[in-house]
Amino acid sequence: MVTLRHLCKTYARGDAKVTALQDVTLDIKYGEFCAFVGPSGCGKSTLLNLVAGLDMPTSGEIVLDGRSTTNLTSYEWTKIRRETIGIVFQAFHLVHGLTAEENIALPLMLSGDEGREISTRVDEMLDRVGMTHRRRHRPAELSGGEQQRIAIARALAHRPRLLLADEPTGNIDSHQGAGIMALIRDLATSGGQTVLLVTHSSQAAQTCDYTWTMQDGRLVSRTPRETGMVAAW
Repeated sequence: MVTLRHLCKTYARGDAKVTALQDVTLDIKYGEFCAFVGPSGCGKSTLLNLVAGLDMPTSGEIVLDGRSTTNLTSYEWTKIRRETIGIVFQAFHLVHGLTAEENIALPLMLSGDEGREISTRVDEMLDRVGMTHRRRHRPAELSGGEQQRIAIARALAHRPRLLLADEPTGNIDSHQGAGIMALIRDLATSGGQTVLLVTHSSQAAQTCDYTWTMQDGRLVSRTPRETGMVAAW
């Protein structure tokens, strides 16, 4: 589903250059749940942004769903995000003037779905994230955990094949975090999504199939999930 080949990213800081990613090569198969962990500045969020097409690599290649993204236009990247990728952010990024159900409907409207189809899918997603009773509430009326549940529903509403989650438990407490990770795993498993998770939380990473540790822009080690292990929060 996601193949990275000798991926590098360098930023200019005045006359100096900062290398965020160095020669990252890996292959993430369909349906896998993969975490990236490491200290701040290790390159894990940069990696996720490159896979999402929110930033462009300095060199190397990204292949998504069998398609090379080299030389894609901004419009083509937008189309990929609209059809293939769902993104969950730490800061939720809900539209504050819209209700929960209207936020979930946004990607469906952008994909060209119509009234009854949108309504049915929104109802389904609200039920799956346990937020039917909050459907007409706006973000300011929801707790952090509730906002993240709506953000997850929005990210998966258009049935993307790839879900990118950037610190999804970073702005909520540990109890809510456990529920959010269980929810992401349940929804992704049932929907067949491939998931890339960036996190500082070892507990969140333990819910994944395996974890890549990053340091100084490089992949350092790959650790599989312990069979039968339940993350302690």
